[in-house]
Amino acid sequence: MPQKIVLASGSEIRAKLLAQAAIPHEVIPARIDEEMVTAALRAEAAKPRDIADTLAEMKARKVSEKHPGALVLGCDQVLEHRGEMLHKPRDRDEAIAQLHQLRGDRHSLLSAAVLYEDGEPLWRHVGQVRLRMRDASDAYIKDYVERNWDSIRHAVGCYKLEEEGVRLFSQIEGDYFHVLGMPFLELLNYLTLRGDLTT
Repeated sequence: MPQKIVLASGSEIRAKLLAQAAIPHEVIPARIDEEMVTAALRAEAAKPRDIADTLAEMKARKVSEKHPGALVLGCDQVLEHRGEMLHKPRDRDEAIAQLHQLRGDRHSLLSAAVLYEDGEPLWRHVGQVRLRMRDASDAYIKDYVERNWDSIRHAVGCYKLEEEGVRLFSQIEGDYFHVLGMPFLELLNYLTLRGDLTT
C-alpha cells in the first residue's frame, strides 16, 4: 500500500488523476497569494518555468509544515505565449480576449510538481507541452466561452482539452498529463523508485 499523498491543490483534475491511478490521497489546498507571488517574481524577470516551480514548491512547503510525516504534493501550471504569461480569466470578456490572442498561434503550458516531506523538498519536475490553436472565428470563440464558462473560468488559457476545448487545437506536442496540470508519469516513476508504489 503506497504512502498517502496530501495534494496541496484544490484542482479536481489532479485529484481525479491520483484516484484513477489508485493512489491514496487527501486534498488540503494551500492558501497562498499566487497573484502577489507571481507579480514579485515577474518583477525580478523570473522565467515562466521558474514561476511555476516556485508556486508549486510554496504550496507543498506550506502544507508540509502543518502535516509532519505526510508526503505533500504541490502543483502549479503557467501558460506562456510569446514571452507573456496568461492567467485565469476574470470574466467572459477577458476569456474571449485571451482566446483571440492565442488563436492561430503556438503557446506553451508549463506544469510543475514538487514533493515535500517534513518540510523538506524530495523531488521536483517541470513538464512542458507546446500547443497550436486553430484560427477559430470570433463567433465560435464567443459561443464557446458562453457554453463553457462555468468550466473554463478557473482554467489558464480558457480551455480544457478533456472537454470541448480540444476543438480549439490543431496540434499538441508533449505529454497529455502536462496539459492537465501535472507531470504525472514522472511523479509515478519517482514514487515507484522510492518504493511507495509497486508494479
